[in-house]
Parts: sequence; structure tokens; C-alpha cells
Amino acid sequence: MTSHRRTNRTIPNIAGSIASHPRHSSQYRISHVVRTVLVSILLAALTFVGTAAAAVWVDINSTIEQRSFTLPVQADDADKDNEPQLVDVNAGKPVNVLLLGQDTREGDGNAAVGGSDDSTANLHNADTTIVAQIAADRSYINLVSIPRDSMVDVPSCSTANGTIPAQYYVQFNSIFANAYSYGGDLASAAGCTVNAVNALTGLDIQEVVVVDFQGLSSMIDALGGVDICIPFDTQDTYTGLDLKRGLQHLDGTQATQYARMRHGTGTDGSDVMRTTRQQYLIKALLNEALSKNLFTNSPQLYQLARAALESLNISDGLADAATLAGLAMSLKNLDSSHLYAQTVPVVADPYNPTARVVWSDAADAVWEKLRLNQPLTAQSDDAQSSDDATADSSETPSDTPSDTDASQQTTQDGTDTGTEQTQQAAPDPNTGLVTSVDPYTLQEVLTDPATGGVVDPETGSISDPLTGQYIGMADQYIMYTFCRVS
Repeated sequence: MTSHRRTNRTIPNIAGSIASHPRHSSQYRISHVVRTVLVSILLAALTFVGTAAAAVWVDINSTIEQRSFTLPVQADDADKDNEPQLVDVNAGKPVNVLLLGQDTREGDGNAAVGGSDDSTANLHNADTTIVAQIAADRSYINLVSIPRDSMVDVPSCSTANGTIPAQYYVQFNSIFANAYSYGGDLASAAGCTVNAVNALTGLDIQEVVVVDFQGLSSMIDALGGVDICIPFDTQDTYTGLDLKRGLQHLDGTQATQYARMRHGTGTDGSDVMRTTRQQYLIKALLNEALSKNLFTNSPQLYQLARAALESLNISDGLADAATLAGLAMSLKNLDSSHLYAQTVPVVADPYNPTARVVWSDAADAVWEKLRLNQPLTAQSDDAQSSDDATADSSETPSDTPSDTDASQQTTQDGTDTGTEQTQQAAPDPNTGLVTSVDPYTLQEVLTDPATGGVVDPETGSISDPLTGQYIGMADQYIMYTFCRVS
């Protein structure tokens, strides 16, 4: 079975007293519910900057406080300071947030998007999980999706009604569902999930946001809808969604259904493919927000903030109006092209290859970038390596360049041939992709330089070249090729 954990890292609490402990914040305060979109927090926070009315500030802060509750303290956190820690947006530190999309059919809005029958009446699943990392200098955001069908080993965790023992080879989304059932509340479900993610990734995630269908739909409607480029005619008989190829303006319900569908046109029924559309929607929402001068439209800002905050469950490090405002202001100049998203690398589960996946050996390289606070895109890493090589060569002159130096120089000049040039070649300014020719088939191959994945020219989906699993969508390619938007 392919490893899904850090090399030489023991799952906390499973190996007993010798196991390393997950790093986890001691306590969370959560305020109401909405989907997996980190940008919703940021957009909501813009309201606080867009108006100076004290009554609005008090109203927003009151909304946050009225919807709050506290997660159970995990056993490994018992000796820690339990005072809530607010995010210091001026400290120059990265902010890690776990985004949990809750699949619940409670309420007419959730039932309308997700469907409802007797079997789903008490449903509380983690429909989507995304690890979001905001750069220390606020110049980029990393988003890594964890497929709900991943099979993992997880540590024990504390809930409102006691401790759930460590579990082996369980489906990832069952962590949330089991903790909700055992603990009886959302706090238990979120607490056990972030505890597991920290153990599996080696990250120190301190903040959690839990969202649901209706909340995301309401926020998108408050934003005025969202423009999505649809690469092919898409129908989903389960929800009745019917979208034509081209640029479509979707309302909240349509956009949420598009991000959630698993059985419509062009889908393979897998959650792995669905995660790529969720990432695509997040990018589209951010572009929609940045395209509008929201600071000049205080009424819309206020409605957007209320729609978000009445639907968000936010951990206590973020559940403060001043904190949200400061974080939003620090991100107001973010370039939307610096929102990097991909699904954690997976392979088919050898015990159930048609329905389940396990994290591949390449997964730890993704988490390592987040642990080192680096952007996911390979381009940034290459540029940094080039800068380091230049600095080293200036400190230690040499009349005869090494093989590595020569290779780098040849690639930069664009005169080399073969695989290395393809990987280093400048991407097309319109599509953002690199085009090469397969030496065996003589067919053109589109490569995403950020992930190294192969792009399907008909759909814009990005696949891992080794496993064939979906890891993302080439949004720039899709927008230009199918909708002629650059």
C-alpha cells in the first residue's frame, strides 16, 4: 500500500507513548456555517474596511459572537495554554486554515442543492477538505484538496462525549461524520478532522472554517453571481443542472451544483475529479471579487459580509472583526494568478481500486512545501533555485562551469533539447501552458508548469503523468481556449 504519511513519521497516538504528537491549537471558537471557500472570509472582511459606521462594525462583530462555540480540548493539548490566540496579520507569518465543506441536508437551501430523502435526513459528512495556506508576505495562497475517498490512518481524538480511539485504514470523510455522531456536535467533528490532518501532513494548522451548501450559495448570490468558463456542454440529471459550453454567469445554486456534481457530463464519478472543479470555482470567485471595486459599494459589501458571517463557522483565531479586516487588507493587492491549487497526489487503493484512493509517495513533497512555507507552483521553486545558483557562482568563481551550471545556462538560453528544455521552457502567455511533442506518438502534449501535470486539451483537466489521477484544472487555458478571455 502506497504511503500517505511523512517519511519516518509516526501517526500520533497510534504508536503509544513513543508516537509524536500532532500540533493542534488548544481551543477554537467557531461562528456559523458556509462552504469551502477561503475567499469568502476575505470578501466578508472587506466590509469592515469599506464603511466607517460603528453600527455596522458592532452588528458584524455581534453576528460572529452569537454563532460561536468551543471545540473540545484534545488530549495532547491539555498541557498547553488554552487562551485563544488571534491571528496577528502584521507578524509576517503564514496563516494555515483547514476549510471543511459540510454535506448536510438540514434546511431547505441545503436540500435544494444536495438533494434530500430519508437516507440523508441526518447526514453530516465532510464533503470537501482543503488545506489553505496564506503566505507570510501575503503574496500568494496555496490550496491543497484532500479527496474524501482517501484511505488513511488517524490518531485518537477528543469529542464532547469522550475520546474516539485511533483508527486504521478509514475513509477520510468518515473522520468528520464519526466524530459528529460520537460527539453530537460540529465542534467535535471539526476538532477530530483538523487533529487528523495535522497528524497526516506534519502541519500546524491553527484555524478552521466549516461551511455548507446553502452558505456558499448565499454568498455567491450576495456577490452577484460568478462567471465560469464551461469547456463543454454539461448536464447533471441528479440536480437538473444544464450548462452550455462557453462563458456562463451562474447564480449561487448553479455554481454550488457545478462544484459538487459527480455524475454529470464529463465526470467519472470520482471525488478526485470533483475536487478540481471546487478549486476552479474558488479561483473564479476570487477573480469575480477582484474585478469589482467593492470598496466603493458599501451596501453590497455589507450584504456580502452578512451572508458570509451568518453561514461561517470560524475558529477563534479568525472570529474577530478586527482580525478579519486586517487579514483582508493585507490581501487586497493579491494577484489572482498567485492562487495555487492542486489535489494531493493519490493512487488507486489496491484493496478497492475503483472507488477509493491512497496518498502516493509524491504527497509528502506537496506537504513539505507547505511545511516550509513555499508556493506550490514549480515555477517559483525553479526561479529560487536559479537565484541561489547565481549567488553561489558569484561567491565562488570558476573558469569551468559544472555540468549543473552548464545545463542551467543552456536551458535559460533555450538552445537545449529534450525533457529538460520542455520542463524549463517559457509557458504560452495566453494559456499558461508549455507545449511539447511526444517522441513516441509525435502528438503535441500540453504541460502545466506549476504542477508538471499533463493537460487534456478537450477539457482543461490536469492529470498526474505517472498515475493518471486528476490534480487540478488549467483555468487560464480554459478561459482563453473556450471563452477567449485572457
